[in-house]
Amino acid sequence: MDASRPETTPPAPADEPQVAAGPADARLLISDLCTYLEEYLTLDQVREVYRAYLFGAEAHEGQSRLSGEPYIYHPLAVARILAGMRMDHQCLMAAILHDVIEDTKTAKEQLAREFGPEIAELVDGVSKLTLIKFRSRAEAQAENFRKMMLAMTKDIRVIMIKLADRLHNMRTLGVMRAKKARRIARETLDIYAPIANRLGINSIRHELEELGMAAHWPWRYRILCAALRKRRGNRKEVVSNIEGVLRGRLRQEGYDGEVYGREKHVYSTYRKMLEKKLSLNELADVYAFRIIVDSVDTCYRVLGVVHNLYRPVPGRFKDYIAIPKANGYQSLHTVLFGPNGLPIEIQIRTREMHRVAEEGIAAHWQYKNTGGGALTPDAAADWLRNLLEMQKDSGNSMEFLEHVKVDLFPDEVYVFTPRGQIFVLPKGATVIDFAFAVHSDVGSQCVAARVDRRLAPLRSQLRNGQTVEIITKPNNRPNPAWLDFVVTGKARATIRSYLKGLEQKEAMELGRRLLDRELEALGRRLDQVDEQERSKLLAEIGLSSFEQLLEQIGLGNRMAKLVARLIVLGGEQAGADGGPAGSLTIKGTEGVVVSFAKCCGPIPGDPVVAIFSPGRGLVVHHHDCPNLGDFRRQGQSWLDVQWAEDVSGEFSTAIRVDAGNQRGMLATVASLIAEEGSNIEDVRSEERDGLSTSLRFVVSVKSRRHLASIIRRLKKVPFVLRINRVIG
Repeated sequence: MDASRPETTPPAPADEPQVAAGPADARLLISDLCTYLEEYLTLDQVREVYRAYLFGAEAHEGQSRLSGEPYIYHPLAVARILAGMRMDHQCLMAAILHDVIEDTKTAKEQLAREFGPEIAELVDGVSKLTLIKFRSRAEAQAENFRKMMLAMTKDIRVIMIKLADRLHNMRTLGVMRAKKARRIARETLDIYAPIANRLGINSIRHELEELGMAAHWPWRYRILCAALRKRRGNRKEVVSNIEGVLRGRLRQEGYDGEVYGREKHVYSTYRKMLEKKLSLNELADVYAFRIIVDSVDTCYRVLGVVHNLYRPVPGRFKDYIAIPKANGYQSLHTVLFGPNGLPIEIQIRTREMHRVAEEGIAAHWQYKNTGGGALTPDAAADWLRNLLEMQKDSGNSMEFLEHVKVDLFPDEVYVFTPRGQIFVLPKGATVIDFAFAVHSDVGSQCVAARVDRRLAPLRSQLRNGQTVEIITKPNNRPNPAWLDFVVTGKARATIRSYLKGLEQKEAMELGRRLLDRELEALGRRLDQVDEQERSKLLAEIGLSSFEQLLEQIGLGNRMAKLVARLIVLGGEQAGADGGPAGSLTIKGTEGVVVSFAKCCGPIPGDPVVAIFSPGRGLVVHHHDCPNLGDFRRQGQSWLDVQWAEDVSGEFSTAIRVDAGNQRGMLATVASLIAEEGSNIEDVRSEERDGLSTSLRFVVSVKSRRHLASIIRRLKKVPFVLRINRVIG
């Protein structure tokens, strides 16, 4: 399965209960909300929430959602979600008003006069930047995300409102056009569900993931749902028996605890299937249970009880109580060999831990600072501080979004300082990532490290439980080569910030040396390049001065090798063997001979890399080409490149068709390929078992979409058994 590709078939109507009532129930809905709020808010606070409702209803008067219902239903639904998490009255007021700045004529100043500056700041933090024109949707998304995250660092309630807003939008996604719905679902899975996970709000996270998958991959979601539902029916008796055995043993030992089977979520099952390359059968054979007790001491005692009852699986025990996850999650995890060898996953936690696991940062709301911001769990507070540092070090919003995304998917590793302080890092983190996690200055001045008291390379990937000691040197500076292996957003942002902050003169001198060296390899020297050649070069690449070009080379924004070839060879060969004349097929290769590798046949839309080959210029390979392994091992010059948006022309690639032996088979397949507008450049056949034949076609296509159309057409032929693209 391609996890990045959306599915086009719309999902079946969801069974999700809608928060908003019908058009005639507007007063009843706000009444319901107020009645619910009276359980934990004062009457004065409830009146303030109602006042915000009246203001919002007036501001949104005449507006309706795509479903046709009055717009005010949406902010009310958002407020109800937050009320279920026991958020304070100011947060609820901001939730009801969260769209008035963005979608009505109401100004921030007006909100501040009416409800105070705190609520005005909350609403503004959630509002998109509508008055600024952006070059692309991606840039607008990144800048709005940056604005929201910076507001979140001042007041965590901003992201709570945004998550509730996104949750209700996902619940009502069915009324949108399929393309827009898939885009919103993708954004939810990439950004908002991971943020909910990072803040420990699992109740919202799981629902966002389920709704996102249902909208983005409807077929996969429905098939997995049906398969899990079928298995659930077959598993009921086994789960019930194991629950009974666990309860009986706990009572026997004198412990009072709740025991229940844990339902597996569809999206998490799907992700595990992809990541661990397991079938549904292999995953579904694991039975999951949760035991809830009163105290931490009882958790460990109950762990001993279940380990005496069933034999534990070696290496599958995790103590998240002693070492909590980055989002504050605490629990004991163990895997056991159950009855008849069935694998059993058990989580043991206290009731308070269970509440925090479900509500995350919202569970700590009773400790709110009355001064405006909220006191957050240490882990969340650390993350927010890191966000501020990344913001300072990021050059633009796109870069900031990239750094944050890295930190939103932490498959965690727990590492210790020599004094026993714990640092939580994403899986694959290196010594340098650890150094920057300790402090930006420690990372910048790092020259060596000891891992478990032994000297280790700076690019060494860390494992759980290791102790790391960083050796620093004053006035040392980050090495640009570190960018090749660091994985945390903070480390990457700090290193990039340093590179950008290099003095202009230093960058120019470095660029001059690099360019001179590459020119000497081609039989020229930099001082031999006259003013006319320099002017021509600058005109071709769109820069105003030669010093600016040298600076870009020194900062790593341009490859000295490419610039040197452009000077020596001129721009007339820029597109040779690189596709149709007059079009730049690959971004970033201006002025260099470009050819396409025959081994993997890259086509527009493929992820590609370019290898510099003497005599051939840049040779473009598919990212998954098996021949790239040799280049990687040799450390040969290679470059990440992208297809231009306006690619035209035809490109060669190979497909293999396994078909049953039948008269006219080859002619049928060839004619269908031709009908799809593709030319067959080569064909080879190989009889396999007397019953089928393997046909290998080299076809010319315009893009991956064109190739997919050919493959779909061939799959409909009755005697075609299998068809796939050949890469390598």
